[in-house]
Amino acid sequence: MPHDASDCLEVRVTTADRAEAERIRAAAVGERLAADAQLLGPIESVYRWAGEVQRAEEWLLLMKTTAERFEELARRVRELHSYEVPQIVAVVLAAGTPDYLDWIRRETSRSPAG
Repeated sequence: MPHDASDCLEVRVTTADRAEAERIRAAAVGERLAADAQLLGPIESVYRWAGEVQRAEEWLLLMKTTAERFEELARRVRELHSYEVPQIVAVVLAAGTPDYLDWIRRETSRSPAG
């Protein structure tokens, strides 16, 4: 039987380069705003911006956090991000193993003791 994970999120952020992604993930995990942050890239993005279709090489961060910490994480990402409108989207985790979900909750708690 799956365990409820509706309070846990995967936050997806694209960045202009690897160095920017590394700064964001170090801050997010170091400040307990995310339990982890995987870095994928480079990826190729195609998107519409300023009325034109753009292409860019970007890096993708996948960070696990809780719904309670999302706004703080998003605020911190904006502080460190170079884009005018960075991609900061969250996907609710549908289910997960109890130990992993508890780990996300523990590692993003406001106090290290959980």
